[in-house]
Amino acid sequence: MREFDYIVVGAGSAGCAVTCRLIQAGHSVLLLEAGAKDNHPFIHIPATFFKVHGTHRTWRYETVSQSYVNGRQMYIPQGRTLGGGSSVNGMIYIRGQAEDYEEWKKAGCTQWGWDDVLPVFKRSECNRRLNTALHGNDGPLVVSDNTHCHPLSKAFVDSAVAYGLPFTDDFNGPTQAGAGYYQTTTRNGRRGSSAATYLKAVLPSPLLQVLTHAGVEQLLIESGRAVGVRASLHKQPAAEFRCRGEVILAAGAVATPKLLMLSGIGPADELRQHGIGVVVDASQVGKNFQDHLTSSVYGRTRAPISLLGQDKGISAIGHGLKYLYGRKGLLSSNVIESGAFFDSTGAGGRPDIQIHMTPTLVGDVDRPPPEGHGISINPCALRPKSRGTARLRSNNPRDPLWLDAGFLSHPEDLATMIRGVRISLEILRSGPLAELIESPILLPNRREYSDQALADHIRRVCKTVFHPSGTCRMGSDEHSVVDQQLKVRGVEGLRIADASIMPSLISGNTNAPCIMIGERCTDFILQGATV
Repeated sequence: MREFDYIVVGAGSAGCAVTCRLIQAGHSVLLLEAGAKDNHPFIHIPATFFKVHGTHRTWRYETVSQSYVNGRQMYIPQGRTLGGGSSVNGMIYIRGQAEDYEEWKKAGCTQWGWDDVLPVFKRSECNRRLNTALHGNDGPLVVSDNTHCHPLSKAFVDSAVAYGLPFTDDFNGPTQAGAGYYQTTTRNGRRGSSAATYLKAVLPSPLLQVLTHAGVEQLLIESGRAVGVRASLHKQPAAEFRCRGEVILAAGAVATPKLLMLSGIGPADELRQHGIGVVVDASQVGKNFQDHLTSSVYGRTRAPISLLGQDKGISAIGHGLKYLYGRKGLLSSNVIESGAFFDSTGAGGRPDIQIHMTPTLVGDVDRPPPEGHGISINPCALRPKSRGTARLRSNNPRDPLWLDAGFLSHPEDLATMIRGVRISLEILRSGPLAELIESPILLPNRREYSDQALADHIRRVCKTVFHPSGTCRMGSDEHSVVDQQLKVRGVEGLRIADASIMPSLISGNTNAPCIMIGERCTDFILQGATV
């Protein structure tokens, strides 16, 4: 195989951004994706994204039994196709809070404060409605308003305002707090994934080669420098690919640390246990795992007005025709149309809870949704203090990681979730929802709940919001996995550009921040490029 300037591992949110910018700068790039092409209509029709989950276009990462969540094994779906998570997520455009990045700065990442990252967010954004100092209008990533609004989505917003939350028309504005409607990474009624935006812009280039079904098994490291990768190919023998410049890992917060450890970069004692030669004793690889948890508050509606059954029979045909002839209606929606951010302590500070509202009853991989018509209010603790660990089970690349997410292991996380569930119940009893909802589900229909009752509910139904991060922490200290230019410590020619580098999880959905990380990674590469 011919040699490239750069090799990018993982065609997800950040990987596509890195690839696009390197190609536009005149460099040759090999982009390797373990999954399939993004050529299924369920990916591109916004409302059908949930039908992709559980297929071969998603990974289904599993944790070990979680001690603080009733011993449950938890599931963390991630994208396994061109576009990665941006091809299978809910398309919600959130950057996080300015304070998140200021905290990164205080933790030693002095080049990653809000003033450093905001221009990059704006450069990547093409907002169809908002044109302010906080938004961009010329970038590859189209951000738009939903043209469809389910009656329960509106009822939630009106009820949250009746409860006492302010209305906001911009969750990425001067303040994140409020209830309102999410802007989404969609354009003209179709998903605008990083593959459909960044990657599509450079696909015709002769400088780019994209290989799908290419599972990278090991980095090639010679004399302390990453010079390529070895990958298993679809129905072909494993092959080696080399580069003159750098290898960029963008495989996500589970796959990236796994690849590092398989290549001899990780905790030395653990690597030796599996017969892996130690290239760099990097004790923090796989540590610092973080994710967002949510715990649904369910309400059964008095009338059959939820989305239940809308994907079947005559209803499905009607929605399909409306979408086919105008890209309008329910299928043009990301379904999670409305939500809220608020400080659950009531002190009026930074929001510590985010709500994703779905106008139907939702379940999880390990349990079906409650029966009947209803609404799911899903409060999520934004800045978890719980930390987990990912380790190798063996030196076989096909063996899954041993992943202890540590969910709810820090008592403050449970306390925050209890406050979020309590406020969600109050919203359920406020405004229009008070008339539309017959009763809560899975919780007794009473006004007052003990903390213990809510804690039991949370442990029983909580699930991930699919935002794993932190396992290859960025920092200026010698124990951090990558430095501030995203270079892996101890190895030349190797960088990481995905959510694994986050020192702490940002306050919200992670797609836009991952794209920002990919953009910044390319900036750093081009500043010191020697090829």
